[in-house]
Amino acid sequence: MSYASKRYLFYIVITAISVSLPFITVDGNHFFLFNFDNKQLHLLFTKFDMQELYLMPFLLIMLFLGIFLMTVMGGRVFCGWACPQTIFRVVYRDLIETKILGIRKKISNKQKEPEGNAFKKFIAILLWSALAILAGADFLWYFVPPETFFQYIQNPLEHTTLMIFWASIALFLIYDVIWLKENFCAYICPYSRVQSVLYDDDTIMAIYDTSRGGDIYNDEKEKVIEKAKDLPEGSECTTCEKCVTVCPTHIDIRKGLQLECINCLECVDACTTVMGKLGKPTLVNWSSVREIDQKDGKTKYFRPKTIGYLVIIGIMLFALLKMGSEKEHMLLNINKETRLYSIKDAPDGGKRVTNGYVFLFQNTDSEDHKYYFTVDNPKIKIFRPKKDFKIRAGDKTKKVVVLYTDEVLAEDPRKDVTIHVKINAYALDKPEEIKVTREAIFVYPRKDLISQ
Repeated sequence: MSYASKRYLFYIVITAISVSLPFITVDGNHFFLFNFDNKQLHLLFTKFDMQELYLMPFLLIMLFLGIFLMTVMGGRVFCGWACPQTIFRVVYRDLIETKILGIRKKISNKQKEPEGNAFKKFIAILLWSALAILAGADFLWYFVPPETFFQYIQNPLEHTTLMIFWASIALFLIYDVIWLKENFCAYICPYSRVQSVLYDDDTIMAIYDTSRGGDIYNDEKEKVIEKAKDLPEGSECTTCEKCVTVCPTHIDIRKGLQLECINCLECVDACTTVMGKLGKPTLVNWSSVREIDQKDGKTKYFRPKTIGYLVIIGIMLFALLKMGSEKEHMLLNINKETRLYSIKDAPDGGKRVTNGYVFLFQNTDSEDHKYYFTVDNPKIKIFRPKKDFKIRAGDKTKKVVVLYTDEVLAEDPRKDVTIHVKINAYALDKPEEIKVTREAIFVYPRKDLISQ
């Protein structure tokens, strides 16, 4: 099977996954969803709230290190095999323009732009515009869940921000795929600049074997050979230019490493076909400089650079899974009131000191629960609330909390005393599974205020 056929199959698989994944849920949780409406992150079918977004740095670090590792090992293989820009261009150029409408004569010639037949070009734009609208919606489904998205678009005037984003994404994709084309890869995408400092002799990429084919370009990257007869004796390149005409980014792979190369391997397929008819192996290989130039050299997949990336990614993944597994099914924020305390007469004739708080509870579980809490200091008791309270799944509630003591906790004549206490909040039906502990302070007044 040619590399092109493998790529097309891979495109179908990842497109199917990217379109269907937003619709797959487990207990109402998505595989990945960064929900701005509810300020939530869904990851691996687990829901995390804003207070738990400390996981995001780990995800971003793993993303960038993964890209670096992939580039060190396989060059711009992501660009040629998984990048949406490349997939969209293949759909428009190879499927719509060539296979469906016949505006282009051959998929193998990507250098010549189609001419004439304005009606078919207009139909091609309409077809791609419809797909761009779908692609824009699919992108938004990772930020607005589909079930919410379809509700919103029924009342577009009430959700103008969403509609503007959707229209902007679709318009960009139309302009990008139809008019900007591969110039995006060559001049706009920053990834091409990153790859140049990550490549080494063991990076797998499309490479022209000059020792067999002959030098078509000199050291200054100037083309010095036009016809095969001008090559030195023994050179196998036929100068058929098939590897050039098939290139979607309009480069000549015989020129050497170029930033525009996206490792789509179309040139490898083209040369394999031509040289195969001559009974010879291809001159353009998906290989490394070490294997091509040194002949007997073997590509070192595990080298200090790649091992370092793997170790760091492993550490980040372990930390992410560890912290994700300790997800709290309830959240609790405690804020002290501005008034430090209140002093009243106690029923036993002494003094009662009260402290006021605002507790913000959030039920991050998928079920409704009843909650209450305790204070770890036996001398400090709960005055309010008197009984447990119910919070629906995903909801938040504020509770005014008053703690008090009728006992003497300190006798400092100079200043108020701060006493640290622990608040243990829990769900009554699952006290061992759904619980959190937070620290708070109880301020006890100085001695002279108690004595008055």
